[in-house]
Amino acid sequence: MRRNQLNYMFMNILIENCDTLEYLTEAGQWTKNPRAGKCFPATKAAVQTARREAIATFNIVCHIPATNQFVNLDHGRGRGLPEAGGQ
Repeated sequence: MRRNQLNYMFMNILIENCDTLEYLTEAGQWTKNPRAGKCFPATKAAVQTARREAIATFNIVCHIPATNQFVNLDHGRGRGLPEAGGQ
């Protein structure tokens, strides 16, 4: 029984773009598939990375693949989207 409990404890800490509901990947792209998202070792590391991304707002979420559940851990603002025309 303990082995089952450990399997359910496995989780991924991900960055979610609030506008698109996509997750940041290792390659710096965005995906709808949370299993393809970049896993961070801690919430703090995810927040630091998310603040450097060209997104308006983000959520740091815990994804539990075994049950496909999500838990919101933190949120904030990225550096924003580049303005049209490069100004």
